[in-house]
Amino acid sequence: MKKTLSFLLLLGATVYGQQNATSSEVVKEALAKKRAMTKNSLVKNIPFTNIGPTIMSGRVVDIDVNPQNTNEFYVGYASGGLWHTKNNGNTFTPVMDNTDTQNIGDIAVDWKSNTIWVGTGENNSSRSSYAGIGILKSTDGGENWENVGLFDSHHIGRLLINPNNPDEVVVGALGHLYSSNNERGIYKTTDGGKTWKRTLFINDDTGIIDVQHAPNNFNVLYAASWERERKAWNFEGNGKNSAIYKSEDGGNSWKKISENNGFPNGDGVGRIGLAVYDENTVYASHDSQFRRKKEEKKKSSTSGLTKEDFKTMSVESFLGLSDKKLNSYLKMNGFQEKYRAENVKQMVRSGSAKPIDLAKYLEDANSLLFDTPVVGAEVFKTTNGGKSWKKTHEGYLDDLYYSYGYYFGEIRVDPQDKDGIYILGVPILKSKDGGKTFTSISRENVHADHQALWVNSKVQGHLIDGNDGGLNVSYDDGKSWLKLNTPPVGQFYAIYADNQKSYNIYGGLQDNGVWTANNNVKNNKAWLQSGKNPYESIMGGDGMQVQVDDRNPDIVYTGYQFGNYFRIDRASGKQKYIQPKHVLGENPYRFNWQTPIHLSSHNQDILYLGGNKLHRSLNQGNDWETISEDLTKGGKKGNVAYGTLTSISESPFQFGLIYTGSDDGLVHITKNGGGSWEVISNALPKDLWVSRVIASKHKKERVYVTLNGYRWDDFNSYVYVSNDYGKTWENIGKTIPASPVNVIKEDSERPNLLYLGTDNGLYTSFNGGSTWEIFHKNLPNVAVHDVVIQPEAKELIVGTHGRSLYKANIKSLQEFAQGVRERDRNELFSIENIRKRRSWGNTWSKWLKPNTPELNIPFYTNKNGKVIIDIYKDDIKVNSLTVNGEKGFNEVMFDVSFNEKGLKDFKKEKKAVIISKAKNGITYLPKGNYVVKLAGEEQNFEIK
Repeated sequence: MKKTLSFLLLLGATVYGQQNATSSEVVKEALAKKRAMTKNSLVKNIPFTNIGPTIMSGRVVDIDVNPQNTNEFYVGYASGGLWHTKNNGNTFTPVMDNTDTQNIGDIAVDWKSNTIWVGTGENNSSRSSYAGIGILKSTDGGENWENVGLFDSHHIGRLLINPNNPDEVVVGALGHLYSSNNERGIYKTTDGGKTWKRTLFINDDTGIIDVQHAPNNFNVLYAASWERERKAWNFEGNGKNSAIYKSEDGGNSWKKISENNGFPNGDGVGRIGLAVYDENTVYASHDSQFRRKKEEKKKSSTSGLTKEDFKTMSVESFLGLSDKKLNSYLKMNGFQEKYRAENVKQMVRSGSAKPIDLAKYLEDANSLLFDTPVVGAEVFKTTNGGKSWKKTHEGYLDDLYYSYGYYFGEIRVDPQDKDGIYILGVPILKSKDGGKTFTSISRENVHADHQALWVNSKVQGHLIDGNDGGLNVSYDDGKSWLKLNTPPVGQFYAIYADNQKSYNIYGGLQDNGVWTANNNVKNNKAWLQSGKNPYESIMGGDGMQVQVDDRNPDIVYTGYQFGNYFRIDRASGKQKYIQPKHVLGENPYRFNWQTPIHLSSHNQDILYLGGNKLHRSLNQGNDWETISEDLTKGGKKGNVAYGTLTSISESPFQFGLIYTGSDDGLVHITKNGGGSWEVISNALPKDLWVSRVIASKHKKERVYVTLNGYRWDDFNSYVYVSNDYGKTWENIGKTIPASPVNVIKEDSERPNLLYLGTDNGLYTSFNGGSTWEIFHKNLPNVAVHDVVIQPEAKELIVGTHGRSLYKANIKSLQEFAQGVRERDRNELFSIENIRKRRSWGNTWSKWLKPNTPELNIPFYTNKNGKVIIDIYKDDIKVNSLTVNGEKGFNEVMFDVSFNEKGLKDFKKEKKAVIISKAKNGITYLPKGNYVVKLAGEEQNFEIK
């Protein structure tokens, strides 16, 4: 039935070519190539600074607590790596930054031997659940890591270590997210990961989402299989092969225990979570996708009319509705002012609209997400080891899973209370009577979406909750919660920097809204003194793109998923909803999850917004005109918005020279403001997501395009440039290690200096993409979703999907890329001036460290080895620095002091200048102009 349904959904839809998933061999080669490129990268020593934020955090997937000391635990973030705390979450240290990935599905720790196992690849199946690279193992607390196999599993559901034998590990592998594959099921090792044996396999589309063992008997294990099929346009998170299995020999063999014994069977079986109290007592949470009985569908209580009523209503019945009743429906459902009872009835009388159009008008991606009449969350229990199952509660557990229960599915049982269970969704629910009744334990400082929960086996009421907003801890069974968000693990979709001198950074995050802060924000806890975090939330939902009016930085355009955008006046606090609306009778516009917007550089009143068509407003979003036909292949039937625009770019050289990119692989151009459009992507790979189309700011005819195959499990790097408006294309991504590409940006000053973000790191090119260099210093292998150049500050801001925001100064890169440069010589770059402070070397309290100045001296060296940098005041060498340089860009921090000989020579030549030691015993340089010399190169700086 499932395959038949999929076939029927395709009828009448555009036929799309099937992409091939990237093989594990190609990915392994890419990672090896990336490690080699990193070692030899010219820019590996350009430092990046993480500037947070931390307050809203990112999605947690698992928590593992030391049973002998609950102040110590590890936390795995979906795409933010593994973090360790020894002080109950007051501070955390990342322990996976030296690995090839930051993507985690599950973690397990053998605390006796300090051995950590990480199943890479998130166990959720959301829009941004990144694939992993198998199982990583560390035997020294995260100092060193080894990949021990299951490389092609992509996503790991669960890892279990036998408490009595740390070399015996059972893994539930989910397998690929967007394609079928064989490496999924249950695997077991008895030699610490040297070899693996698959002990349970269902088929190439069904993996294992959960495995749990009886607390005192590792031989008794329960596992949940999950059949799922995700495409860019459709997600089926259920199927007849989703079931519960049991092993009584430590996972060597398995038996299905959920067939015709009280647990649901058939195509509607969705994700299952397991909680094992003892060998015979097991709870199972179930995301039931079976349909509710028709009479049990929830109806609107506002007007007596629902969207469903209009789908079958005749014209006569519609015209017979009272104006009051119809107007109530129209107003309550947000129809535009022009659609009121009298004129809508006239449209129906004339045949320009039908009653069903009043239902279709509301069926955008958001309504389809929440209006699905499925059973939803259920809890089942067995007390006889799975011989029979019984639902624990009457009726429905509404308002917990909605229609996206596939995103949740975790359940826990209190080890000290057989009747105490917790189910995780939106919100988190607790039962003290074995699942008969539930109460919410979500609170005001806890994110709504819950993903992981640790329950103390010795102290009742002690909980650690992992959610889409980080970590919370409770000591009173959820009555109150503390927040433990100090790791910078935000998952950014898009970022922006405004044009103020002390500029602000903006960004939209996964399920955490839109936030903004000054670029000089300090990533620490100092804000607790004032009670005001430097990051300010300006929008909820899943935060999306941001544009700021250059004339007035208080005017901000931003929004949340599926094209719900607003114009915000931050000065007054007012905001106006500005999403373009289709005409009644017209098919609803399709808006991508990450709907693109673009504020025209030619006139800041002009805003573009992309659905499946391109819309333009000439008055800041108050009114809209559609300036294109459908710029996609027409969409596909499914439950995810598809056939949508994903990128918009207008040339700074010409108003109305616009490019668009779509999620189904089309790139269009118009040279006359939408008067006519032309497809320019026929020569590019087909059907891939256009992650960026960028009109060059340096050459009118130039345009860049990046394509992303993530939603086909295609991990190749697709990057192209055209110098003739897209008539011909050059592949400039050939030398990039295979990884889906999210963004490309030109430098603000140098035409051939490019920046590129992939699902596994950040690159730059000095020659227009012929070759690429990898950024590495302080920047782990994390997904980079967006980059922004702030031209006045000459800074690069990086938005990662898992490690928040980073910032780096790129002035030396710009100077290096200026014109044709000789690469076989050393080079000094511009040095910023510094202001003299009385506080240098001093402190007002002996308990504080002295204030020490730092002057950054950036340089390039053509080989590895010692580099000598001399600092002169006139003809006097006041100091000399000897550093170990690595081929490429380097930086050395100078404390603006005299060395011993320099001080002696300076006093001899400059007797009139009064200088003295600071309290720390160091003599600092006086005000004046200085010269820095390196192998014949010179740069000046001033102490003001």
